Amino acid sequence: MRIGVGSGNPVKRDATTRVFPDATVVAEPVPSGVSEQPIGHAETRTGALNRAEAVLDADDEYDLGVGIEGGVVDVDDGSATAGLHLVMWGAVSDGERHGVGGGPSLPVPPSIATRVRDGEELGPVMDDVLGESDVAKKQGAAGAFTGGEMTRTDALAAAVTAAASPFLSDLY
Repeated sequence: MRIGVGSGNPVKRDATTRVFPDATVVAEPVPSGVSEQPIGHAETRTGALNRAEAVLDADDEYDLGVGIEGGVVDVDDGSATAGLHLVMWGAVSDGERHGVGGGPSLPVPPSIATRVRDGEELGPVMDDVLGESDVAKKQGAAGAFTGGEMTRTDALAAAVTAAASPFLSDLY
């Protein structure tokens, strides 16, 4: 099986390889069709779906297209845990069937949330805060927020697994 992941980010390719270990997984940069910093579940989910479809359009040799998108969601429910959350959505398509699933939701520390709400993209903010470069291609914000207990690859693999459900189970 040959799978295209709609991104050039090696973390997204690695997350997909965890879910489909026997497949040939290729990172194929394609546009998400959403903003650089998706805000809200709908925009983040749309970006994942767009990537899954675009990667199938980019190369007709792929059996499956996978799209993965990270975004932020403002949880404003009045609870003590309200605030900005990092979310991940995955989409898997064979061109006819589609699966969509979410990964974990992680609270964003207040000082970082303020910068994102002010219009900065989470990735560059994390680079600045951690004094590193390309955090999004390494542990990601998920790794930083969990003290390394959950890497970005772990979080994205959960979203891809959920999205791949119709292709992994005979129940669909």
